[in-house]
Amino acid sequence: MSEAASLLLWLTLAAPLPLGLLALWKPPCQMRTVVLATGALPLATLWLLPRAGEGALHGSLALGGLSLHWRLDALAALLLLLTQLVLLASAAYGVGHRRAALAADAPHARFWPLLGGLAFALGVIWVAADLLLLYAGLELMGLCAVGMMLLPGKAEAIRAGLRYLLYALVGSLAWLLGVALLLGAWGTLELSGLAAVAEPDATTRIAMALLAGGLLLKAAIFPLHGWLAPVHASAWTPVSAVHGALVVKASFFILITLWRRLLPEAEGAAWALGLLGAAAVLWGGLKAWRADSLKQVVAWSTVGQLGYLMLAFPLLAGAAASVASLAWQATWLQLAGHALAKAAMFMAAGNLLFSTGASRLVDLAGTSRRLPLSLMTFGVAAVTLMGLPPSAGFTAKWLLLQASLESGQWPWAVVLVLGTLLTAAYVFRVLRCSFVEEAPRHEFHPLPRGTDLTPLLLALAAVGLGLVAEWPLSLLRQGGVP
Repeated sequence: MSEAASLLLWLTLAAPLPLGLLALWKPPCQMRTVVLATGALPLATLWLLPRAGEGALHGSLALGGLSLHWRLDALAALLLLLTQLVLLASAAYGVGHRRAALAADAPHARFWPLLGGLAFALGVIWVAADLLLLYAGLELMGLCAVGMMLLPGKAEAIRAGLRYLLYALVGSLAWLLGVALLLGAWGTLELSGLAAVAEPDATTRIAMALLAGGLLLKAAIFPLHGWLAPVHASAWTPVSAVHGALVVKASFFILITLWRRLLPEAEGAAWALGLLGAAAVLWGGLKAWRADSLKQVVAWSTVGQLGYLMLAFPLLAGAAASVASLAWQATWLQLAGHALAKAAMFMAAGNLLFSTGASRLVDLAGTSRRLPLSLMTFGVAAVTLMGLPPSAGFTAKWLLLQASLESGQWPWAVVLVLGTLLTAAYVFRVLRCSFVEEAPRHEFHPLPRGTDLTPLLLALAAVGLGLVAEWPLSLLRQGGVP
């Protein structure tokens, strides 16, 4: 059974590549076929999920004299399922986006193989069990993400995309330096082997600092977030949805995976990372509240929401088993809820911007009457970001609050409260502008078919995840905290 499961896993991971190439060669007639074919991938992952929960599937890929190790546990399977659902929604939205955009067919055709490459790269990152395979997935993800940011072809998109590429290359250089130090000191790149032999000496700490610096840069964690808002300002809506929901999360996943194996008891470093997260929550919320453009509000919201994930580090370092378990479950539920809600929010914002033909918040006047479904989707997605019941955001923040109070780390509880208030402030600012009726009326453009339903389903999924949270949380508890 394990061999059949392993084969199905790699077929599932690799399937987006040929599907994306299929859409490249015949985009007008093949895009819907690609979307329908991609819909089978979550079903395969659902078949793998209980098997991964019973015990991790693992193995290696031999490339000449090189062995690349992989491992599928419950967390990796859940993240793979989340990735497939968000990418499927983005692909479905992309079909309508192509009809709405003014660009030629050629850039839209290139979107599909890049999306397929991104799906493969994310899958590799979730299952990688050595630093070399992680590096391959990380670089492929970065190249595909940069390529997607450049698709609009406008001057501002090219400037922002090249800036993103520069930041990514600096992060990759720091990553490679850290990997070289670990390989030279301990002689292995396999994660389980490193965890067994590595000691928390100066070499390991320096290597981990380099790895963390590179990954924090790629994840746009405060204060290394300067590239994030500009790239979203000019990116296509389905690209922003995928990037905000998944791409920045992959670097966080790698960071916490390495930290738990190499320096799990480094409380000082963990508190430093937690303070960066707290600053991100407050700074991102303030910038989103002060932003004048709708897409900038959503982009700065991403900076703030990523900060909640960083609170896992101080709550896991040297904590009691019960506190660590709460923090571990809360972190991944927060990540999943945010991914679904943020993709929905970017798509809803894209619909509002397309229909009004404007980007400023003050130009949203009248959308409550003319675009009620898109505005409702924005609000439903915001329920998860604010952490209101019964959404996944509420359950995740409640678990984080419990972990903070049980461990006596009350500053994180204050951050949770302030972050929720800031999120409510910028969300209600958008809604207030949308309900203004005295402003001059816009000429509203009709939305392409399906572009309003897809984000609504994602937003409802983020809320519904809170109602069925016991299912993924039970799988995470079975795997325990590594």
